[in-house]
Amino acid sequence: MAGKGDKPAKADKSAAVAKSSKGRKKETGLGLTNTKDGNFGEWYSEVVTNGEMIEYYEISGCYILRPWTMAIWEIMQNFFDPEIKKMNIKTCYFPLFVSNNVLQKEKDHIEGFAPEVAWVTRSGDSDLEVPIAIRPTSETVMYPYFSKWIRGHRDLPLRLNQWCNVVRWEFSNPTPFIRSREFLWQEGHTAFATREEADTEVLDILELYRRLYEEYLAVPVVKGRKRTVYVVLSFDQTTWDGQTHAFIPNTGRGVQGATSHCLGQNFAKMFEINFEDEKGEKAMVWQNSWAYSTRTIGVMVMVHGDDKGLVLPPKVSAVQVIVVHVPYKDADVKEIINACSATVKTLCEAGIRAEADLRENYSPGWKYSHWEMKGVPLRIEIGPKDLANNQVRAVRRDNGAKVDIPMAGLVDSINGMLDTIQQSMFDVAKQKRDACIQVTKTWDEFIEALGQKKLILAPWCDEEEVEKEVKAKTKGETGAAKTLCSPLEQPELPEGTLCFASGKPAKTWTYWGRSY
Repeated sequence: MAGKGDKPAKADKSAAVAKSSKGRKKETGLGLTNTKDGNFGEWYSEVVTNGEMIEYYEISGCYILRPWTMAIWEIMQNFFDPEIKKMNIKTCYFPLFVSNNVLQKEKDHIEGFAPEVAWVTRSGDSDLEVPIAIRPTSETVMYPYFSKWIRGHRDLPLRLNQWCNVVRWEFSNPTPFIRSREFLWQEGHTAFATREEADTEVLDILELYRRLYEEYLAVPVVKGRKRTVYVVLSFDQTTWDGQTHAFIPNTGRGVQGATSHCLGQNFAKMFEINFEDEKGEKAMVWQNSWAYSTRTIGVMVMVHGDDKGLVLPPKVSAVQVIVVHVPYKDADVKEIINACSATVKTLCEAGIRAEADLRENYSPGWKYSHWEMKGVPLRIEIGPKDLANNQVRAVRRDNGAKVDIPMAGLVDSINGMLDTIQQSMFDVAKQKRDACIQVTKTWDEFIEALGQKKLILAPWCDEEEVEKEVKAKTKGETGAAKTLCSPLEQPELPEGTLCFASGKPAKTWTYWGRSY
């Protein structure tokens, strides 16, 4: 797994270049030392550091999110936040700290997080009389106040979202974005008068998560349901998880991308979140919680990255177009630089995120490698011949295709190329994902597909004990197989179909595999 032992990959570019006698830095050591197919974990660690997305921090499991990452996070936020505001969901912020008394009020819920809860036990040189927890999630932080604010049916629905960080401490093999002790996320918490309203919101939010992954990150996902007993031990049959699941073909592992939980009335019982309905009778609210985190960025890197580094979808890349000047012999460098600056100005005025790399102490080849490592979707090269022909050369990061574009109509051409790159990245990722899907109907077929790192779709009886048995039988050095999700769009399940693992009547088609 990437980041095992939490040791950073060697990513210092200052050690990767050397000055020549003319003062220009040579193209040495910019490439990755590991390949995606050869050593995925080390490759991933190199890509996120050399691509300037993160820097390793002195505390294991914590990472510095560099501007290249935060730009992506902000673009995602700028899509998602207005969408939920259209749904009349309000922004709020609750404190980072939570008392033990509140945590213990819902013991079953926090039991699943207990090993991950970090505690503040000292202030200066003094021990705190009562330790204070740092939120691993915010149900127990927020819901006492839901109980205070909700009195009658006119107070409903209550729909809140906060953008914040959470801390989950105990785990092994920390991995940037995928598994870290502190991470950024949005978490929505809502309360409704009826189950129907709550169910509708779960699906609406799930669709926004799908759009985030597929339309922005160009990552195909499966929208599905999953049993919730593994998350909150007190949940009853009125609860369910809506999830988006991605798949990493190189490792044969699924990744839970984002979740939209229907919490039922369990927390309403625990925190006495009651209201007077229109008939004047006392009733309990129905609640949801939903979240996506910076894990989304790690999934994007794993799906699209290659042996040259990051490959970023245009919609989320901080820089969509990098313009590089290509001096040649006695050509007028100033004229070329001016053309580069004018090109950037034209593109930026059209709303395209463009920059020029005009550093003269690096060769064009070094710059090409540098910006390929950072995953910029499109590179424009301008040299003497391009000036003479009133054109630019455009090079795609995703497939390396090159094309000469006339300066007349440049904006339209570049916009068209960026749209094509975005769609092509999704199409390629989906093709690779779909090629890994294996339908199995027997245990032997299941085991064979698991060994081939497939995303397995199998008929299942939907019984928790059967899943436990599958996990026990498949447990190994690379982890056990488990249910990923049951797709909302179910293939036909012919009458008489049996569960692949138990031989009992199957109730649903379910995706199985190992996961992060």
